[in-house]
Amino acid sequence: MKKYLSGIIVMVLFICSCTTLVSINMMPPKDIVIEATPERIARGNYLANNVTGCMSCHSGTDPSYFGRGLPIKGKEGAGGFHIEGKMGPMGSMNIYASNITPAALGNWTDGELLRAITAGVNNKGEPLFPIMPYESYHNMDEEDAYSIVAYIRSLEPIDEIYPKKKIKGMIKVIERTMPKPWNPKPKPDPTNTVEYGKYLAKIGDCYSCHSTWSTPGKVKEGMDFAGGNDFHLLDGIIVRSPNITPDLETGIGNRSKENFIGLFKSFKEPIKLPEGQSHENTVMAWSSYAGMTEDDLGAIYDYLQTIKPVKNVVEKYPKK
Repeated sequence: MKKYLSGIIVMVLFICSCTTLVSINMMPPKDIVIEATPERIARGNYLANNVTGCMSCHSGTDPSYFGRGLPIKGKEGAGGFHIEGKMGPMGSMNIYASNITPAALGNWTDGELLRAITAGVNNKGEPLFPIMPYESYHNMDEEDAYSIVAYIRSLEPIDEIYPKKKIKGMIKVIERTMPKPWNPKPKPDPTNTVEYGKYLAKIGDCYSCHSTWSTPGKVKEGMDFAGGNDFHLLDGIIVRSPNITPDLETGIGNRSKENFIGLFKSFKEPIKLPEGQSHENTVMAWSSYAGMTEDDLGAIYDYLQTIKPVKNVVEKYPKK
């Protein structure tokens, strides 16, 4: 009986893997050459550095600063952010953020780069591990996506090479089920702060970090934006994302808009960690998000105040 069940499981996984492989191959890159206008490069610079988190992962960083590390001048886009850890019975991962400067992407077409960002498929037709938040960019406004591509193309070439990703276990199969074709939607008018804030929170990846996940690709029911997502720091310490629902006791319901904006802006000047306190760090890219405009931060606040409050006490640094 056990052999029979094992055979069925293997067959199901094989079929799922093959089905997704077909769907990935049926997702050709867009045949497009994106004009790198000054306006697009400027918009892409703002988005990639302050909203979507591209540069905080895909740049050399100094880990002695609070947050995801301070991007090092001269290493913009060179890659190197490292994530390693086990995902329970699902397997393990060892991943370095890749070099996205022209030195590494020079042979990629604009369509291939666009597909990688918005659909999670590289120039060889292979899936990207969803630590790259392409799901958050799946409905990104067309012009915003073009602007990010234009900005990435404008980066100085840097010759940096990192080890290839190592994915083991069930998540290697799940990885193939994640990519799906880009479905761009026009960004809302910024004067509609709730809808525009929802758009920014989506492409800013707030949801995936600040929600409790039951399995890869599925948020635990009723735990949207309620925090509790575990992140493993390099020294083995676990840090959990906070509850950002408008719950008055355990979320941000008691924060004013001015206080919310001020919290982000307080990290405009990078904060050096006291020696010996690296265990009290976080993966939140505070120094990057501090560069968002007050209007954009205010829009995100307005949106978060409309979502369902969830009472969920989160222990920031849980004991092992």
